[in-house]
Amino acid sequence: MKPVSCSTNPFKKYAFPCNINDLNLPARERYHCLRRGLRLIMFFVAMTPVLVTAGLSFYQYRQLLKEDTNNAATWSTMGAQQNIETFLEKLRLSISVISEAYTFQELIDQKMLDGVFEKLKQENRGIVDLSVIGPDGVQRAYSGAFNLAGKNYRDSFWYNKTLAQKSYISEVFMGFRNFPHFVVAVSRKMADSSEGNWVLRASVDTETLDRFIATVNSEIASDAFLVSQEGVLQSRSNFYGKVNDKMSLPDIGLPTGVVLMHDQRGSKNVIRTYTAIKDTPWILVLEQQQYGDKLSWRKFKQQLLITFCVCAVIIIFSVYRIAGFVAASIRNSDELREAVIAQTEHSDRLASIGRLAAGVAHEINNPLAIIGAKAQLMQDLLEHETTFAKRDKFMNQLESVNNAVNRSQKITHRLLSFARRMEVRQEPVQVNEVIGEVLSFLEKEALYQNIAIVQDLQADLPSITSDQGQLQQILLNITNNAIDAAGKNGNILITTRQNDSGSIQIAISDNGPGMPPEVRNKIFEPFFTTKTGENKQGTGLGLSITYGIVKKLQGEIQVESEVGSGATFILTFPTKPLVKK
Repeated sequence: MKPVSCSTNPFKKYAFPCNINDLNLPARERYHCLRRGLRLIMFFVAMTPVLVTAGLSFYQYRQLLKEDTNNAATWSTMGAQQNIETFLEKLRLSISVISEAYTFQELIDQKMLDGVFEKLKQENRGIVDLSVIGPDGVQRAYSGAFNLAGKNYRDSFWYNKTLAQKSYISEVFMGFRNFPHFVVAVSRKMADSSEGNWVLRASVDTETLDRFIATVNSEIASDAFLVSQEGVLQSRSNFYGKVNDKMSLPDIGLPTGVVLMHDQRGSKNVIRTYTAIKDTPWILVLEQQQYGDKLSWRKFKQQLLITFCVCAVIIIFSVYRIAGFVAASIRNSDELREAVIAQTEHSDRLASIGRLAAGVAHEINNPLAIIGAKAQLMQDLLEHETTFAKRDKFMNQLESVNNAVNRSQKITHRLLSFARRMEVRQEPVQVNEVIGEVLSFLEKEALYQNIAIVQDLQADLPSITSDQGQLQQILLNITNNAIDAAGKNGNILITTRQNDSGSIQIAISDNGPGMPPEVRNKIFEPFFTTKTGENKQGTGLGLSITYGIVKKLQGEIQVESEVGSGATFILTFPTKPLVKK
């Protein structure tokens, strides 16, 4: 299958910064590339729902807060409107009741008017004075702090409105008192209807309005005030000035119900509501912050950001660890697969070489046998020929031929042994006893080279079910190689242990020169040998044969070695009976 390059990979832009299928890349770089790509993909997949959830939460909460802010502004405006209208209606009814309970003649009596005024002030805070105005518009009686007796109101706007509407609540004005106030007035007919109407008027200061407006929840409204249709302030404002100052109003006329508008005051976005006060020329205005300036919105954004950052940190940490674990697992699987493939190739190579070796050995054995027989015949003939001048020289040459034939026959015998498929004979085997038997064969060789062989054998080692003869051959080959590697005055250590898994482990160590990695990786290949000395020429079949026998006995063989630190061959065999395949 052709590798997929990054140019045709749809995930290249978002995932892999390099081509993980590029065989020219070092293995380490490929797995680093894989790990980086996995981290990017996993981070994108994990962060997508977090981003979507955070975005939806942000949008939904903003909409809810916006609606809640608008509703709160509307409700606050209606509540303040109701409070003001209730106060004014109560005051108007009080004035109306007095005008009906008393006649014009009774109220123009100063003592009577003062008593009525005192009672009225007790029931209604903020009333400044009370006056009675005759049909001619001249004030006939006055109770209050100012000297207004005899003032003529015939040309006053509020006076004419009162006569026309029977009752009237005026705008805030300065009047004869020269301070801001408004009046609540009612008109009644004189006892003699031909004489016209008289008016009972109460003056109220604007601080009374400020007290009622102050009842609006300050957490909701940042400013609340009354204004006339012409934009003249009827009460004090936090941002637009004092009573009788002029402000700019939108062209909304006298609103019916609550009108909500989004506006701007300086650099701040605000919500402003307008509603008319019943039976008055006033408009109630409430102003409050937009949802974006509210404390609850700022807290929500802060908490959302903290939650998002915590989730991002957890995702980054988890993705980093999981991607590393997955990449490491893939790498281990690839390495294990390569090891299995290499082992299979090695086994196939051994099988092929075994079949080739068997054929070659059979073909070579016959000529070698003939050469050996002819050389022996020539030796026999020369032994009886004493007159031949070069007899000794020929005898030496024939001896060399015989030695070469014997050496060649040993090689062919080993090849045949390597190729022969011997059946495994299962029997209980004591590993420690087999080691003792093998060492008895090599005792003289070790003594000759002054090699110390130390045995560290576990005493209670259980027996294994194996082939004793083939196990002897394995131990003989490895120990013999250890003697060659250790050389004169060397040391060899043989240990046996039972592993936690129940298998038996045999370790044979020497203090020889050790092996570099390139040699260690080829040590079990056929015809590969490290014995290159004059007296150590090997065929390279010993460890290959040993490897094949170990596998036949369902065991494992490993070698550990470093240059200058000797070598250790580790054999592991199962204790349970072998299952024939």
